[in-house]
Amino acid sequence: MQATVNGIALAYSDGGSGLPIVFLHAFPLNRTMWAAQEQALSSQFRVLTIDLRGHGESDAPLWRYTLDQAADDVRALLDHLSIQQAVFVGLSMGGYILFAFYRKYVDCVKGLVLADTRAQADTPEGKDGRFQMAQVAYRKGPTAIADLMIPKLLSPASINSNPDLVRTVRAMIEGTQISGIAGDLMAMAERPDSIPFLKQIVCPTQIIVGELDQATPPADAELMAERIPGARLSIIPGAAHLANLEQPDRFTQIVRFFADEVEGKRLG
Repeated sequence: MQATVNGIALAYSDGGSGLPIVFLHAFPLNRTMWAAQEQALSSQFRVLTIDLRGHGESDAPLWRYTLDQAADDVRALLDHLSIQQAVFVGLSMGGYILFAFYRKYVDCVKGLVLADTRAQADTPEGKDGRFQMAQVAYRKGPTAIADLMIPKLLSPASINSNPDLVRTVRAMIEGTQISGIAGDLMAMAERPDSIPFLKQIVCPTQIIVGELDQATPPADAELMAERIPGARLSIIPGAAHLANLEQPDRFTQIVRFFADEVEGKRLG
């Protein structure tokens, strides 16, 4: 399905009924990364997965991207679908977008799941790394980005023994347009430090991190759990950065339990 929001076509999948759960994907992937969660949860909840601007089947305009803009796109899609409140799940870049979304649209948020993400802004070295990656994308295309990213996204065990998963992740990256890759890198490099903001997050919050995540390691998750009032932390053994793909059953179980709790508070 597609909707025109903020001047672009945004692709999404919308299935099931009940409490809405909105999934925001990682860089540089697309909404199909949530296939296992979508299948498992749509029998109980309304599950919305979105191809963010620049990804999947959504438009990828060649222009400046920001995380606030991504948050505005999500809000516009929710308005289009008449969804007033939801539980939001964001992994990595999706988590960065949720910080922006919560700042702007707090009344829409019934609960947050922040997965394999961090509150800190990029260091100068991190920003330079994103700039260099954008140049690689421009010169060599998304296949070169897949070569760079897969060792950062998946555990060595998955890379060595799960070729189907590696192919799935590679296909998602290679299907991402260069304008989207470069735009995201610019948006992430410019994001603010969210650590001072964490204490202002008052909705139910679940934090998830893969035990083997090197991109946003458990220490980053622990920092968020300490600063967000009442937040709960779950560390998934055997998973790296894409915890929902490497350990889908465990990831889904955590999200389901959290959404059940939020729904209980909603009904109570």
